Amino acid sequence: MIKTRFNLPIFRSILLALLLALTFLAHSQEARNAIIPTRENNDLYYEAAKQKVLGNYDAALQLFTEYLAKHPNDAATMYEMADIYSSQDKLEEALPLAEKAAKLDPANKWYKILLYQLYQSQSQFDKAAGVISSLLEAEPGNLDYLQELAMNYLYAGDYKNAVKIYDSIDEMIGVTEEVATQKERIYLLTGKPDKAIEEIERLSATYPDETRYMEMLAELYMSAKMPEKALEIYQRILAMEPDNAFINISLSDYYRQKGDKEKSYEYLQAGFANPNLDIDTKIQILLAYYTVNELYSDRKEEAFTLARLLLQAHPEDPKAWSIYADLLFQDKQMEAARDAFHKVIAIDSSKYLVWEQLLFVESELNDYNAMADEGERAIVLFPQQPIPYLLAGAGRYQQKNYARAAELFKTGANFTIGNNKLLEQFYSYLGDTYFQLKDPAAMDAAYDKALSLNPNNSLVLNNYAYYLSLRKEKLEKAEEMAKKAVELDPENSSNQDTYGWVLFERGKYAEAKEWIGKAIENDKESAVVVEHYGDVLWKLGDTDEAVRYWEKALKLGEGSEFLERKVAEKIYVEK
Repeated sequence: MIKTRFNLPIFRSILLALLLALTFLAHSQEARNAIIPTRENNDLYYEAAKQKVLGNYDAALQLFTEYLAKHPNDAATMYEMADIYSSQDKLEEALPLAEKAAKLDPANKWYKILLYQLYQSQSQFDKAAGVISSLLEAEPGNLDYLQELAMNYLYAGDYKNAVKIYDSIDEMIGVTEEVATQKERIYLLTGKPDKAIEEIERLSATYPDETRYMEMLAELYMSAKMPEKALEIYQRILAMEPDNAFINISLSDYYRQKGDKEKSYEYLQAGFANPNLDIDTKIQILLAYYTVNELYSDRKEEAFTLARLLLQAHPEDPKAWSIYADLLFQDKQMEAARDAFHKVIAIDSSKYLVWEQLLFVESELNDYNAMADEGERAIVLFPQQPIPYLLAGAGRYQQKNYARAAELFKTGANFTIGNNKLLEQFYSYLGDTYFQLKDPAAMDAAYDKALSLNPNNSLVLNNYAYYLSLRKEKLEKAEEMAKKAVELDPENSSNQDTYGWVLFERGKYAEAKEWIGKAIENDKESAVVVEHYGDVLWKLGDTDEAVRYWEKALKLGEGSEFLERKVAEKIYVEK
């Protein structure tokens, strides 16, 4: 497994820059104390230096410029000005001054250090390396200069010279992680994996009790197709550190690459059971090891086992419960999924997607009370998310709280941006709700809006047509919509019955009998459809058959408010 390593070279470079900056501050006073007694116009220089210390850089630059006009070859003044320009990110003004100062006084290392920094900031790594090289000539054993020189060669892509410098550092201070890992990277970049392995082998041999270096070496062996050597290292680590958070995962990866799925899974379980391995890493591993299809079908039992191990190792982490809940949901274990999502929310209620999943579970369970109540809770937490409005509204609709349902649907539609399919659902529900609220104008407007978003929504076409037929209004439009609904979904008994009933209301009784008859063939248990068929028969003069169908509808229940009277009086009652 690849783990994040602390980047010592970057840290060391930052530290060196900080030390150099502090040194500059010390040098400023040191240099002035050494040079000022021999200067002319000392007061002018002193004032310029004072303004710089006070942070009045514009005033300091003006005074230094005046002094430099009187003393055009004064390296210290050029340095001070370059330093100010550098602090203001005016590198084009700083660089020529720094170059000239270093040239006029080549023995002054502080001038060279500033020049080096300026070259680096402009990615002139070759020139920066030249400056560090000249500093090394004066201080050949300066480790900081050697490190900087190596880094500059790296930046410049001069890997050969970078390795030479790192070799020199090795000779001076011995094997270190910083140098060994830098050389490892260089050798890997230049296609020399054997040399990279040698470096980490030396590092591990120098520090035989440091298992991190052993892990690095095992990774290199795996990358170099030397799995047996990697296995030997992994086993040594396991013997030294049985509770190592990563070693079981590494062994799992080893056996997976070898094709031994059973052994790989065994070590993977051990890794997931280890509470020392953070849950984010475990989740990344889970997603790396399994495809979506494997998680939810082919290797579902393995996935469930790992999810339960996550829960055991991290019982109060909402991510562990979320993984488990999602697996349950995909496996259609809705009751258990609901419990798991409730656990997630009890630990951390701030994740919107968890609420959305919970609402979908309640919808699958047809638990309309929970949909309504939990949807309203989600709205309080996430007032601009449309889905909770939709599902809470659907729950309130089923509770027959139509006024609240309409309010929720209207508000949710306002938050639905760029998703016409969802917006279509809102207006479809609104049309149904306004029918229940006996607001025909609002119903028509909502259904028309839904159909403008999707003219082929057979459910909307069916409901709209049926409700118009009950109102005995716009029957020609109702017939067109009902016919289209049947064409779109020809085996749907509700569509067939609606089309037949619209034809009935238009006086087309023979055609109505045909379509309502088809509806009965597809759904013999619907009291509404059976009663409609009796009504059609009555209009066609077959009164005995009409009464028989009314009686059958009465036994099925849920017929019209006039059904009992039809049966009792054996007569059709106009709605």
